[in-house]
Amino acid sequence: METKLTVREQVLDHAITLMMLRGYNGFSYRDLSELVGVKTSSIHYYFPSKDDLVLEAVNQYSGEVMRALQTVDPALPANEKLTRYTRMFGKTLGDGDQICLCGMLAADIGTLPETVREAVQAFFRANESWLAKVLAQGVEEGTLVARGKPESAARTLFAALQGSVLASRLFHTKARLEDVEATWKAVP
Repeated sequence: METKLTVREQVLDHAITLMMLRGYNGFSYRDLSELVGVKTSSIHYYFPSKDDLVLEAVNQYSGEVMRALQTVDPALPANEKLTRYTRMFGKTLGDGDQICLCGMLAADIGTLPETVREAVQAFFRANESWLAKVLAQGVEEGTLVARGKPESAARTLFAALQGSVLASRLFHTKARLEDVEATWKAVP
């Protein structure tokens, strides 16, 4: 039996999708009211301001990504962990028309309130931290290649992954994302 989403959950889900497609400035409460089928005043009941809504959307999205990372088996070799991570990025692309919520919001950083900016930065740091551990493991195993310290290599890799989803969206192909993953794998 399917569980029906509450109005609040529907608003959040649609807000996340719209931001992944259009960014922070590319949607309004009117858009959400039409999608959910409620008055904008109902949305304001749950989220008094757009900043409140966006912060909650970032927290929900970030939590989902972090929970997904926790499901990656720690016993896997690092190159397989990186493959799973890259697949997660690929799922974010959907039909090729949306990108990572926090990547999209990072492009809008100049118009974001401080609380949202801090939440997006925390998302980036958490992903970079996870990747640094995977890269360090991979270098030790000989399954991944990383130059320099794992932390700086992880920042470079995460930036490349974020950029690859932009290019994948632009060219309507996930090959750009796959190219980034292949760059970090050691030649057997």
